[in-house]
Amino acid sequence: MVVPDPATHESVIRDLGTLAHRLHHPPGTFCSCDPPQLLVDRPDGAVVRSGPVVAKAHAADTDRAALAARLALASAPQLAGILLPPLTAPGRSGTPLTVPSAPGTRDPAPGAPNTPLTVPSPPGTERPAPRPVTFWPYGVPVDPTDPGAAPWAEAAVLLARLHRTPPPHPLPPMRGPLKAARAVARMCGALPGDGAVLPVQAAWRALPAWARGEAAPPAARSGFLCHGDLHLGQLVRHPAPHGPWLLIDMDDAGEGDPAWDLARPAAWFAAGVLAPDDWLLFLDAYRSAGGPAVPAAADGDPWPQLDVPARALTVQTAAVALAKCAAEGREPDEMEQLMIDSCARIATLPPELAAERAS
Repeated sequence: MVVPDPATHESVIRDLGTLAHRLHHPPGTFCSCDPPQLLVDRPDGAVVRSGPVVAKAHAADTDRAALAARLALASAPQLAGILLPPLTAPGRSGTPLTVPSAPGTRDPAPGAPNTPLTVPSPPGTERPAPRPVTFWPYGVPVDPTDPGAAPWAEAAVLLARLHRTPPPHPLPPMRGPLKAARAVARMCGALPGDGAVLPVQAAWRALPAWARGEAAPPAARSGFLCHGDLHLGQLVRHPAPHGPWLLIDMDDAGEGDPAWDLARPAAWFAAGVLAPDDWLLFLDAYRSAGGPAVPAAADGDPWPQLDVPARALTVQTAAVALAKCAAEGREPDEMEQLMIDSCARIATLPPELAAERAS
């Protein structure tokens, strides 16, 4: 277990918070803002809020060209009202604020485009690694303490609109399968030789190569504009606090199989984590909005399209749960165990049925 370095966290909060603060305050202006707030701190993304601005430091190994394409996607007029757009440099409409990869540079001027920033890498590395940083307006997230108010229908309509929009420019592949593969690798690294990983590994091996990120998806499943990591944490209200719901976090967006964006709620429903009423609300809203991932309600069963992505998301969720449990020295909680148990059931599917569902 790696214990996070408090100095690293403080550096992230300080540097990102300073830049976010400068975007909404002229230099030298007195203010009584609350201190910067750390919202997320993971190797693949540290997120800090200062007032109405959120700064996100992406992973050091982020593909800069792919990130630029995804930022342009979030700024595209065709996606207005669907995706939260990034903040832009003052006087340069449409130019997202980012941090380049060049090491050894510091903040040259408040509000300048491509403001350089170096964020320390995780403890144990030789030197800090430069991480690209993007800036976003703050939106009010879904309240995790009020499950009854979860915007399942709104999320489904946003997805349907996203999937129906032709990609406005060339984009990288949607990263959903890659994230699932990384989750399995993380689990195996955290629990080497542990029998607890065997059903998850077996369920993973039963998936077709395209669902494991090892091959391109079938042509019929390709070419759609996808979010790539849909869950309720990817929705915010903007303008806060009562604006419309918008999708955030374009790190995994790209072209691919739109069923992947429905796969997490489908997997939760199949595992007994998501209530049937919530699943049907989500599915019906998606179909009513003309979403192309599954047939219209009158045309029948959605599961031939959803089955493989849902199994992949089940494996991903179970793998992340086991890795977290190993890092925190605890047993899986009830919902985590449901996903792990689902992997055990998936692993026992007859080969001919698995092959049929993979086609």
